[in-house]
Amino acid sequence: MGADLAQSDTRCAHPGRCVRSAALAVAAATLALLAGDFSVAFEGHKTPARHKVEASRISMACLYSIVAYGDRPEALGHTLEAALDEVDRIDRLMSHYRDDSPLSRINREAARAPVAVDREMFDFLAMSLQYSAESNGSFDITVGALMKAWGFFRGEGRFPTSDELARARAATGFRHVALDRRDRTIRFDREGVELDLGGIAKGYAVDRAVDILRHNRVDSALVSACGSTIYALGHPPGRSHWSVDIEDPVNAQRRALSIPLKNRAVSVSGSSEKFFERNGTRYSHIMDPRTGHPVGGVLSVVVQASTGTAGDAIDNVLFVEGIDRGWVFLRGHRDVAATFLLPTRGGWTRYDISADRRPRRFE
Repeated sequence: MGADLAQSDTRCAHPGRCVRSAALAVAAATLALLAGDFSVAFEGHKTPARHKVEASRISMACLYSIVAYGDRPEALGHTLEAALDEVDRIDRLMSHYRDDSPLSRINREAARAPVAVDREMFDFLAMSLQYSAESNGSFDITVGALMKAWGFFRGEGRFPTSDELARARAATGFRHVALDRRDRTIRFDREGVELDLGGIAKGYAVDRAVDILRHNRVDSALVSACGSTIYALGHPPGRSHWSVDIEDPVNAQRRALSIPLKNRAVSVSGSSEKFFERNGTRYSHIMDPRTGHPVGGVLSVVVQASTGTAGDAIDNVLFVEGIDRGWVFLRGHRDVAATFLLPTRGGWTRYDISADRRPRRFE
């Protein structure tokens, strides 16, 4: 069912585990096989050495890490720091944990009056709401009240009272949000609505970091947001692609699958990222916004997409919708492929789906 991680090339830690103190070095350690400089002899000539440079930083409550190759290591190092600076900028813009962020201002004021935002924030919110509309609300950025009711905002989770849950459900739903494109404003139609961009912002930050790398002519890099969203830019020297291993959701010492990746992203949603147990039932942080309850019956969903933003949003959609309805959703996203890991007695079963392939059990 799984292979030992010690045998793998490049490893992707399961979402959530990278933020724990013992795992902060995971991203760097698991890319260690790529260490050192690299040059190739071709028709009697040796190409310039491709130097490996790494950088990492805690941002958006997780470890962002980049490994890249280039001819000028000092300049490349500055570029990686600029890419991580961009991640920090997205955090300042979109964090609902920061009282001074534009997102927190929206949450405080948009029920009373329209709130003007800059073009980047407006376009991002419009795109997020489009995913909500396409998924009939299985992906929804208005889950802030639900996350608080279930104790996952600044906490490890708890069971809400019936009154708390009722109030949170009444304030949840993307149709509570109105955008005015002409004036570039956002308005809520009731008090209590709270935006939480945790289901998509990390993927967007990965994409913005990749944009910085491309702008500076970096053509070989792997950008990771805590192992939950990874973008592979080009390929490492001497290889045709990057190799990203997905952790076994039952046994963290093993891998569930290995994904070859080039100029694409992989995102993972998992029920073990943040959860609590009550009366023998596990309640994870991944909500079905329409029922107001955590989703059960799924261990992990792995999505391959053209961007980190798309992968980050769609892995939530599929986790909530499940295999059959998820396959219907993917028929509108032909560049996306997904893998479900569903719990079985003592382990899991793998199912692969894509727009042109019905759900298939992987033996």
